[in-house]
Amino acid sequence: MDSVAIKEHTLKCWKEFYSFVANGEKTFELRKNDRDFKRGETIKLNEFDQHKNMYTGQHCRLLITYVLKGPWGGLKEDWCILGFKLL
Repeated sequence: MDSVAIKEHTLKCWKEFYSFVANGEKTFELRKNDRDFKRGETIKLNEFDQHKNMYTGQHCRLLITYVLKGPWGGLKEDWCILGFKLL
């Protein structure tokens, strides 16, 4: 049986939100669905300081546990809400 690689998305997260994700307090994200996110995929979330326009070097990994795709509940068709948990 061939093993299937789980897709990992690399995303940036603004500094003021990153700590809430990294400590497990924030477990959802509203994103443009330009990557066709799927349940079971992972995210490498990189902290980004938009005021300095640079990455801080901090990152965490997340498992996508739920994807609500638009158009639904006021979401536009090309947007989604991701539910996730820390790995």
